[in-house]
Amino acid sequence: MGSTRDLETEKSDSEEAVRGKGTWKQAAFHVATTIATPAAYAPLPFAIASLGWPLGVSSLVSATLATWYSSFLIASLWKWNGEKHFTYRHLAHSIFGLWGYWSIAIFQQVASLGNNIAIQIAAGSSLKHFIIFFGIFELLLSQLPDIHSLRWVNALCTFSTIGFAGTTIGVTIYNGKKIDRTSVSYSLHGSSASKFFKAFNALGTIAFSFGDAMLPEIQNTVREPAKRNMYKSISAAYTVIVLTYWQLAFSGYWAFGSEVQPYILASLSIPKWTVVMANLFAAIQICGCFQIYCRPTYAYFEEGTGFKSNKSSSYFPFRNRLTRLIFTSIYMVLVTLIAAAMPFFGDFVSICGAIGFTPLDFVFPALAYLKAGKTPNNSKLGPFLRPLNILIATWFSLVAVLGCIGAVRFIVEDIKNYKFFHDM
Repeated sequence: MGSTRDLETEKSDSEEAVRGKGTWKQAAFHVATTIATPAAYAPLPFAIASLGWPLGVSSLVSATLATWYSSFLIASLWKWNGEKHFTYRHLAHSIFGLWGYWSIAIFQQVASLGNNIAIQIAAGSSLKHFIIFFGIFELLLSQLPDIHSLRWVNALCTFSTIGFAGTTIGVTIYNGKKIDRTSVSYSLHGSSASKFFKAFNALGTIAFSFGDAMLPEIQNTVREPAKRNMYKSISAAYTVIVLTYWQLAFSGYWAFGSEVQPYILASLSIPKWTVVMANLFAAIQICGCFQIYCRPTYAYFEEGTGFKSNKSSSYFPFRNRLTRLIFTSIYMVLVTLIAAAMPFFGDFVSICGAIGFTPLDFVFPALAYLKAGKTPNNSKLGPFLRPLNILIATWFSLVAVLGCIGAVRFIVEDIKNYKFFHDM
């Protein structure tokens, strides 16, 4: 476990690494890229199908509003005590101390690694045998020094997100109209126990779909006034999310009912060229998201070894680059092999959402805001915000537990039926 002095040294290094110089629009690209990915969009119709119309719609809408609100809470904690906190774990340390630092560090690693494995699985689902080529391309992008250096990559990824969502929604509605509507069933199948486990699994999937474990790191790239610019970035990103998530989730369930596949593109068949186009948009978009979620792991490695990507870190820049290349190569090989070996996309997404993203995106923001004493006592909203934060933290803690139970149960079942390395 690290000491307070170690953390202060690490924080000082972080301050020297990147200073905010990005615009709110560039930050919006980063936020949209980390959240609105094909790996997040694709399982939503299946999640709605596992819950049914009333519970599915209410769960998706409430999760959207809760995570939007939670993102504002995290952005509002920028300089909450007069000091900048450049990473999620440093923000947690400033509020909760060492246990907060290490809790966030663990959850962030679970979320980052889990998200990238899910993205790799999605890459294999989008384009057959694409996993290996995707891993090689990501290895090249991994040599870029920081999140800010990905701004134009993520701008392209954001437009690809809109392209993916628009194409997929259109093709889904087209396919739905070609199907005999009397054959589409919206009933929940299986025993009572099976329905409960499917519902638990779906809650974890929805939590994953709003995963963004990197907000403080993204806010660190924004120029002053960082707080106001981050509010604008979050609002812009969530406008894209609302306009696409809900339409794809609801149209996918409408089109295929309870037979919709965990990865929505697997349910689409005609016209083939539009399905291929949607897969290409998906492949482009996940490139940027994968990179952002690599960064916490890379940061731990660089801090632990003393090799930093900034100029002041070493007199041997070539040695830095070589060390980074070796480490990122090992990371890519491991993530690619795990993703190729684990074809159960929907179940993996659910457990990642339950264990990694739910604590980071729903529970911690509410608790941190309360602990930091940021609730306005003199405001009309003060008496309302405190119980709201407690409710969000309590409910989504329960969602994390239930989602994990459902995901583990289905992974155990699916291991019996799936063929490993089927996308290699």
